Amino acid sequence: MTARTFIRCGHLFDGLSGQAVPAQTLVIYGDSIDWVGPTAQSPAMGEVDTLIDYSDCFVMPGMVDCHAHISYGNALTQEDIDLYASMEFRALRSMVAAQAILKSGFTSIIDPACSGMVAPAVRDAVNVGLFQGPRITASGRALTTQQGLYDWYPQWIGVPEASTGVMTTSLDQAIGLIRQQAKDGVDAIKLTMDGIHARRNGGGLIAAYTQAETHAMVDEIHRLGKLAVVHARGREGALYSARAGVDIIYHASSICDDGIQAALDKDVVLCPSLALLVNNIDFHEPTDPSAPWWPDIQRRELNTASRNLQRAREAGVRFMSGSEAGFAVTPYGEWGAKELEAHVRYLGFTPAEAIVCATVESTRLLRERDRLGGLAKGKLADIVAVKGDPLSDITVLQRREAIHAVLLGGRPVDLSPAPTHARHFSEFSQGMWHRVYDRAYVNANFPREAAAGVPA
Repeated sequence: MTARTFIRCGHLFDGLSGQAVPAQTLVIYGDSIDWVGPTAQSPAMGEVDTLIDYSDCFVMPGMVDCHAHISYGNALTQEDIDLYASMEFRALRSMVAAQAILKSGFTSIIDPACSGMVAPAVRDAVNVGLFQGPRITASGRALTTQQGLYDWYPQWIGVPEASTGVMTTSLDQAIGLIRQQAKDGVDAIKLTMDGIHARRNGGGLIAAYTQAETHAMVDEIHRLGKLAVVHARGREGALYSARAGVDIIYHASSICDDGIQAALDKDVVLCPSLALLVNNIDFHEPTDPSAPWWPDIQRRELNTASRNLQRAREAGVRFMSGSEAGFAVTPYGEWGAKELEAHVRYLGFTPAEAIVCATVESTRLLRERDRLGGLAKGKLADIVAVKGDPLSDITVLQRREAIHAVLLGGRPVDLSPAPTHARHFSEFSQGMWHRVYDRAYVNANFPREAAAGVPA
């Protein structure tokens, strides 16, 4: 007789009712939930069964980070992402990144752009049991153009082979890359629908692809059975993407009324990823190279996103939760749950709605979507036990000490911290100075003896 695991819950938030119910029990058989209900009515335990006592915990489904880049390496600069670490090192580093995310209570992720095929490789390693990690829905390199994200560098450099983006210069080439990625086994294919190029006189970001090109690429992605996901901060890119019927629009900060209606018509999901904006505002320091200009840009976008995305939500557009983990300001395992707080603070979600979004709504497009989506009979036993009440204080989920236990398919996760902040010299550029030391600056800031470098 196969043993079952009985979990006594202080309060159970199953993600389906929207409520936390006291004195409940979960019964796990294999990797799935076999029974859920009041403790007083639970099945009798057998001799080989195990009891886990979370009677002082808030028990909820595992969370999902729908925007996590495990190959980025907590990058300090775009060059750190694209240029320096070897692909082999990135793959090993990504395994640890995935584990750090899991340890923070996120049992599933979507990685919408990675170096090479790193994310699908880590996904496969997890799935065959080489190591324990979150369930991963993975993309490869994101398709871009000269108007899109990832084309950061001068023309004589182009888009490096190790970049998380790949350049397309024609529709035929884009279709070929889509077919190649589908052959290579990705779950999703990402299009960068805008970048940093804006129209004059406040016209907003320029769409990277035309409407016709977007339709053709999305149709081909869907024909091949893959998810079509896009980066689109601007009005034009979000509108074209929604009209084409993509599955997920990341950011959508400047989505317009026509874009909102198209998203409703085509059942397009928005993933705002506000945690990156909020952290860039909250954590910037004067010594950061971007300090003079970046925080103000992020503030403006956050204000714009809050207005437009609240309108989208009021209209009935569906949302997912994703933090854009992978940058130095959104390191793995640290701020995933801040996205839930951002949904409450800036988009009008209640804490219960934010948790449902991150635990049920965010599973609807995952690889394992048929077996995920709340704590109910037949669903995978991906569970988080929390010391505290996130319904009264959503920030509880950001506290490492509050994450009492994480179960993945009923198996406990080792919550000892992952060494995600250890850095190898090959991961980043050889930064040496933060300014030019001309004579005026040196005379004003350094003693003559120190400037000379020799004893007086």
